[in-house]
Amino acid sequence: MLTFLAGGTGTPKLLDGLGAAVAPSDVTVVGNTGDDVELGGHLVCPDLDTVLFHGGDVLDRDRWWGIAGDTTATHDELHRLADAAGVEGGPRYLPDDAQTRGRPIARWRRFSGVAEFMEIGDRDRAVHLTRTGLLDEGRSLTAVTRTLAEAFGLDVDLVPMSDDPVATIVHTVEGAMHFQEYWVHRRADPAVEDVEFRGADDAEPTAAVLDALSDPVVVGPSNPVTSIGPILALPGVREALAETPVVVVSPFVGREVFSGPAAKLMAGVGRDPSTRGVVEAYPFADAFVLDREDETELDRPVVRTDSRIDDAADARRVLDAVWEALESADADAEVPR
Repeated sequence: MLTFLAGGTGTPKLLDGLGAAVAPSDVTVVGNTGDDVELGGHLVCPDLDTVLFHGGDVLDRDRWWGIAGDTTATHDELHRLADAAGVEGGPRYLPDDAQTRGRPIARWRRFSGVAEFMEIGDRDRAVHLTRTGLLDEGRSLTAVTRTLAEAFGLDVDLVPMSDDPVATIVHTVEGAMHFQEYWVHRRADPAVEDVEFRGADDAEPTAAVLDALSDPVVVGPSNPVTSIGPILALPGVREALAETPVVVVSPFVGREVFSGPAAKLMAGVGRDPSTRGVVEAYPFADAFVLDREDETELDRPVVRTDSRIDDAADARRVLDAVWEALESADADAEVPR
């Protein structure tokens, strides 16, 4: 058995390489939920949905967001109505007292659906409505995620990091904002001063997560701050990772990041925006996979390869390096070959 920590697009791209060496049915994916938002009353789980749509072979791979070929009639009409009514567009946070009312899983990240600031496709919206409806019927986010995974025919076991609310709040020179406002609406423009995982101290990793963390763990080439950071902020997770073999695939080549706002966020929380900073973010890691052009010298085992992932062949090449790194990290590990 093997566990992947997933946030953003890095780990889903790596999952394209499964099948040749390890069966997807032997894989658990722990998804970040710090990026989730309640938008217009329905819960949107971007990182879970990327894995969900990827595994269901419907992901829009041009954007790595939403469903390929989806329409946006409802989204477009929301903006038309707001324009016609002279109502300002989003992001429109609900009032402070409303942030802690309603379904607990959505605390601190509630937005009005008026002129929604995130583009939600029509089929995509059906997923969020179904998720929210099942939650309101009393099911946990873990149970709902597994129900949706069955509907999309996933082979991997996809589990959220927690059934409790954790909201990633980015503190910037222009004030605090939810990560989705910072990234989707502001395009990572304001300078970052800190990142808070609100609610993490009181949240708990689920039993499914703790069970998965007893297996060897792969941290894909994801943003260490907002994609993996919320998972690590949960009580007991770092301790569990210290007791199991962990291999990290760096999202950097030296000081160059493959994609996304990782460099700005790492600098904002006081980490060097580089491979060196990635290593410092994961003190429990036993080995690293770095790009062959990355000259960073580490005090832990390193396997070097071409770490860019554009297709399944790239993913298989990087996973081969992961298996080699896992062998170097734990001679007793059952490594796929």
